[in-house]
Amino acid sequence: MESSCIGTNTSGPEVTDVSPFGLWILYRGKEYFLDYRDFPWFLNAQLRKVFAVVEDAVDHLRWPELDVDLSLDSIKTPCSFPLIYEAPGTYCRQDGEQDSQTLRK
Repeated sequence: MESSCIGTNTSGPEVTDVSPFGLWILYRGKEYFLDYRDFPWFLNAQLRKVFAVVEDAVDHLRWPELDVDLSLDSIKTPCSFPLIYEAPGTYCRQDGEQDSQTLRK
């Protein structure tokens, strides 16, 4: 016999673990792993900003302090949503060569 849940789930998304390889998020009773190779914004972010995740809409998570918005679909299947990330201060042309507008540190 299976019991049904009474009421609505009031818990929002929660970062449950941060490792050298990525972070774990608990959302709607399921855990998801966000690998830094697929989600590079979290790699060098301050922990307090990584833990500040909110549910922006159903199946849509947001990290306001990092300016990161992710759909649950992109978390489940990141290969379906290829990302191009450039480190701050660098700009590349489509052919991969460094642009003359590269910022110097």
